Amino acid sequence: MAAQPLLLLAAVAVFVPTVWRGWEPGVATFLFQFAVLGLLLVLEFVIPYNPAWRPVRREWGHYAVYYVLTAAGGALGQNLVLLAVGAVANPYPVLPLWGEIPLALLLGSLASYGVHRAGHTYAWLWRLHGVHHVPDKVNVGNNSVNHVADVVISQGFVQLALALVGFSERAVFAVGLFVVAQGYFVHANVRVRLGPLNHVLAGPEQHRLHHSTDLAEAGHYGSDLSVWDRLFGTFTWRPGREPAAVGLADPRTFPDTGRILTTLVHPWRRSAG
Repeated sequence: MAAQPLLLLAAVAVFVPTVWRGWEPGVATFLFQFAVLGLLLVLEFVIPYNPAWRPVRREWGHYAVYYVLTAAGGALGQNLVLLAVGAVANPYPVLPLWGEIPLALLLGSLASYGVHRAGHTYAWLWRLHGVHHVPDKVNVGNNSVNHVADVVISQGFVQLALALVGFSERAVFAVGLFVVAQGYFVHANVRVRLGPLNHVLAGPEQHRLHHSTDLAEAGHYGSDLSVWDRLFGTFTWRPGREPAAVGLADPRTFPDTGRILTTLVHPWRRSAG
């Protein structure tokens, strides 16, 4: 399936003119995100993995609200991170850009894996991240069902990790485009099989297992590269393996996705699970 290579080529097509023509990275990222979202929505209609996972009208309304909230929170956190990146990133990196980007991708992926796994391991972080696992279907629309604080923490941790190591702003921007493309791709309700590439790149097959109600198969904390899941023993995919059900093992521990205000305050309640 050409969907993933197409997304990666699109990221390159956005990165090159943004860097060499001086486009605004924030605007470029925002437009790229919409383009990726549009492409995957079309593919979900044409080649759905599970037609029952298509959002109904009511769910689209909820997802739209979550998208706005997530975008607003992410933009706030992103702007703070970009200020920090601009302050500490090395404007004259030792490595050329072609050598810097792969290393930044590996480190950024490792940081993302770590903060994601922590969100499933520590109760006080799960109160935030668990919001994303409430839906009992996986599609590109509910990729944005997140708690705002979870978005700020995860994005900030990854990008600051890159900047503190000394990667340039251009490398951080390149990694950000890749993460945007992969984040939506792995969550798409599309019948795509990566085959052996599953051992290197994350894909929808793995991420559906991550959302499984069976915690024995719900590893796959990497949403861009799968190499860290392989290295740290959280890789559970094998050809033909599919989750019987997705969502929370105990749905009673979080409010329903449609109860948006309750969801936003739920992590701060003393009784939060």
